[in-house]
Amino acid sequence: MGGALSLTLGALAYPSMLGLDTVSTSTDRIIANTQWGPLTEGDRAFVVAVRAAGLWEYPVGQIGLQKGQSKGVLTASQHLIDGHAALDTTCRKIAPMLNITLPNIASPQQEGFVNTLKADSGKQFDVDFANILRQTHGSIFNTVAKIRSTTKNTLVRALADQANDTVLDHITVMEKTGLVDFDTTLFNQTTPPKIPKSDMTPPVPPVGQPLIVLTPPPNATSTPVDISGDLSGAGTNSQ
Repeated sequence: MGGALSLTLGALAYPSMLGLDTVSTSTDRIIANTQWGPLTEGDRAFVVAVRAAGLWEYPVGQIGLQKGQSKGVLTASQHLIDGHAALDTTCRKIAPMLNITLPNIASPQQEGFVNTLKADSGKQFDVDFANILRQTHGSIFNTVAKIRSTTKNTLVRALADQANDTVLDHITVMEKTGLVDFDTTLFNQTTPPKIPKSDMTPPVPPVGQPLIVLTPPPNATSTPVDISGDLSGAGTNSQ
């Protein structure tokens, strides 16, 4: 893969969700005690991050269906739309239950991913699509696992289960395109450049602004978390 792509990925390298650089700081501080278990700063950031990820990856999936040159990229685009629509439904269900404000716009850094892919064409689109998305999903994979293994909140735990399955699926379909440069991707994934935190933070929506809904495709196969059963009742504080 050419040096230009390496520079592009290096400039864009960072997780598709928030929280990777703050996992070991104050994220374990409890900010609320709920009937589903205590809610920490890390839990709240995770729910916001899942929502923010969908706000850029869902439209990228739509762009991929229009501009993708290969069957692998077209398939991966369908998976992005399908998976993030289901995750978004779960986020929008549990956020008001946990008193979490969700963004309506992705972070500036995430919008940069979208703009890069909008500007691409032909084979370059496919290459950048596969590498950017493999890199961002790979970066967040450990964060999803950490939230899943440490949260005491049953709603957050259920979202982490769903996110784990979705992220792994998206990693897999990107790899199946045959376009991933693993040396560059893994290097950038493990040594992300330092960028301002403001670039990684989605803006808070104006009070009363309706939430944007990521509509599931007609042939959706991914399903949101069912919170009508055990998750809707009183939770415990044990893992």
